[in-house]
Amino acid sequence: MPDLYPDIKPYVTHSLKVDPPHVLHVEEFGNPSGLPVAVVHGGPGAGSEPYQRRFFDPDIYRIVVYDQRGCGKSTPHAELEGNHTQALVDDLERIREHLGIERWVLFGGSWGSALSLVYAETHPQRVLGLVLRGIFLCRPTEIEWFYQEGGASRIFPDY
Repeated sequence: MPDLYPDIKPYVTHSLKVDPPHVLHVEEFGNPSGLPVAVVHGGPGAGSEPYQRRFFDPDIYRIVVYDQRGCGKSTPHAELEGNHTQALVDDLERIREHLGIERWVLFGGSWGSALSLVYAETHPQRVLGLVLRGIFLCRPTEIEWFYQEGGASRIFPDY
């Protein structure tokens, strides 16, 4: 398997005010003129991870990484007010508009795959493509398998 691309520093960081009290932490990496890709992290509740931006060649891609409401470096931390799927999808659209991006690729993992799918259904004209991994749609059967005895614990007994 090829190595991931080198870890790089953001060329710009944004604090984007959305619905009060939420402020999103957004970072841009790679080529400012490159093909835009939004990294949509998992959760709900997790934040972005440095390795996630390393899947993309920084010479070719404009890599947009953000922390969803209440997650990571977004504020306020762990805030649940106004924190629901449609608001999270709206936040992605606000980020796209704020950055002046016409269309982008969404790279979503776990819960981020579900958000990416909902965004693509809501804003199909804004999506160049989807790269989804570890798809987790938070359906009752998935949540039960993930958290109840006899599901994930059979494969990962220490989990």
